[in-house]
Amino acid sequence: MDKKLILASGSPRRKEILTQVGLSFTVIKSDVEEVITKTNPAEIVMELSAQKAKDVYDKLQAPDEYLVLGSDTVVAYDGKVLGKPEDEADAFAMLNMLSGKKHSVFTGVTLVSDAGVDTFYEETLVEFYEMSEEEIWTYIKTGEPMDKAGAYGIQGKAAAFIKGISGDYYNVVGLPVAAVMHRL
Repeated sequence: MDKKLILASGSPRRKEILTQVGLSFTVIKSDVEEVITKTNPAEIVMELSAQKAKDVYDKLQAPDEYLVLGSDTVVAYDGKVLGKPEDEADAFAMLNMLSGKKHSVFTGVTLVSDAGVDTFYEETLVEFYEMSEEEIWTYIKTGEPMDKAGAYGIQGKAAAFIKGISGDYYNVVGLPVAAVMHRL
């Protein structure tokens, strides 16, 4: 890659994934006010990732030297999009809804450079074991669900509830890194 990579996200999980595969990058968090005009989860994450990447790219002094990567992840179940929980009660409602069922995790990725804009998404199916109310509340009390789409982190304590996945594990963590590397 002949351009300097910028990650338009403050997500520690995305930073960790990019570091894991050996990429050098700078973080410039987008502060754009997210506007959702779509209803389909795949279109929502692509729209939001594009807003973040374009926001950072448009603020660069010498944009032709950079490639900006923006990303957004949501969980979707039965036509309902689940973002980050507003509070513990919201986290409980989400986890209780997902308990014992399959759902989808969508991550949108946008790459912006002087060559143009490339936006795509990945979908991964995740199945949870049945969880008791006590298990859900115990998990919520760890604080882990509060900054994660769908109120869980597959790479953390919620791993104990995952019956299986179909698709890219890293997509569920927050960045489909193999697809990103392929595009780069």
